[in-house]
Amino acid sequence: MLPFSVHPPLLYSLISTPAFCSAGQPSSSAKGVATIIFSLKNEVGSLVRALRLFQEKHVNLVHIESRKSKRKNSDFEIFVDCDTDHEQLKELTQLLRTHTDVVEITPFGNSSLPDDGRPSGFTMREPGLPWFPKKISDLDRSANRVLMYGSDLEHNVYLKRRKYFADLAMSYKLGDPILRVDFTTEEVRTWGVVFKELKKLYPSHACKEYLKNLPLLTEYCGYSEDNIPQLEDVSHFLKDRSGFIIRPVAGYLSPRDFLAGLAFRVFHCTQYVRHSSKPLYTPEPDTCHELLGHVPLLAEPSFAQYSQEIGIASLGASDDAVKKLATCYFFTVEFGLCKQDGRLRAYGAGLLSSISELKHALSGRANILPFDPVVTCNQECIITTFQDVYFVSESFEDAKNKMREFARTIWRPFTVRYNPYTQSMDVLKDTNSINKVWVGISGLDGLGIKVMGL
Repeated sequence: MLPFSVHPPLLYSLISTPAFCSAGQPSSSAKGVATIIFSLKNEVGSLVRALRLFQEKHVNLVHIESRKSKRKNSDFEIFVDCDTDHEQLKELTQLLRTHTDVVEITPFGNSSLPDDGRPSGFTMREPGLPWFPKKISDLDRSANRVLMYGSDLEHNVYLKRRKYFADLAMSYKLGDPILRVDFTTEEVRTWGVVFKELKKLYPSHACKEYLKNLPLLTEYCGYSEDNIPQLEDVSHFLKDRSGFIIRPVAGYLSPRDFLAGLAFRVFHCTQYVRHSSKPLYTPEPDTCHELLGHVPLLAEPSFAQYSQEIGIASLGASDDAVKKLATCYFFTVEFGLCKQDGRLRAYGAGLLSSISELKHALSGRANILPFDPVVTCNQECIITTFQDVYFVSESFEDAKNKMREFARTIWRPFTVRYNPYTQSMDVLKDTNSINKVWVGISGLDGLGIKVMGL
């Protein structure tokens, strides 16, 4: 699904403002990092309202996490590390107490918490670094941090149906079977309109890897005009073809959380169907976009590796670096073009699931430039109209090589290596950690195991 919006929701905008600086970049007036835990009701906008208090007092957030609350009168507890001084902390605390139930305050490291500085139920992180998943099961902690899912839609019956799909996604845990859905007649009809019209364009517009995999999805996952495939079947198919699996999600994730999933070959995928009144257009990703746009190419090993490497590059990177990686993802995986047999072909999911934009991108009238991550990462991403520019790669391999070079320019005080056997990340930050990993993999060279980042 699309991980980046040019007009992100309010919560993402708040955390991106100067008052919410990145970890490892404290303000010059900071006296120390304090910890505040407060609880919230599960109400629309409650977290945004609470975070506004930090913004009003010019208090920088260094880290934020959430967990289900064990307290009787609240649904969630929010754990915040904030870069502040004593006076700011005093004023902020007084303000918070009028709007939330403050559970605990630990000023400037004088902690009575466990040795890792984290109350029970919260996760550990490297000091001064953004938290990122170290093992695939850690994705359970970030998959429900949905930025928005259809709150602007006005159709009450449709919203109830969307809530049904959101509840399914929110209750999902790694390893669970993805529940099969009985799609309504209206949903199947909407899918059918999209499927029928796009199939007419694919032979002349889609890349050959897409055309190779779509018939296999028809055979093994039931892709057809009168049937919406089940995510469980699609996940098994992808696992056999490229090692990717599907994880249901309720709506938009932040770029950081979405790309982190790719690092573990996990694709966060919506399951709802766009509203039937506009079958050929959707302002947000739906199952038509996911299953027709993304899945056929995620089944291609070379493309799957490209997606994973972008994800790995994002782990622990700065907010600015993540934004650049997400933009490159947007203009390749979502709206990318490639050259095949002397012609332009589409491989981007946003194109392959949009009839009008697919036609436009290959009409000869679109603005097309060579893919160069250094240039592409600064391009504006548009989700309400056609893109101002599209980027073309010679091949997936060409795009992958360019992204590898670009990723090497992203500074991190460590590198990571993906261990496919344990589905976890080895963090390499000093000689001891490198030696430890090397001992574990020595002797495997003949199997073609590559140590990423070394």
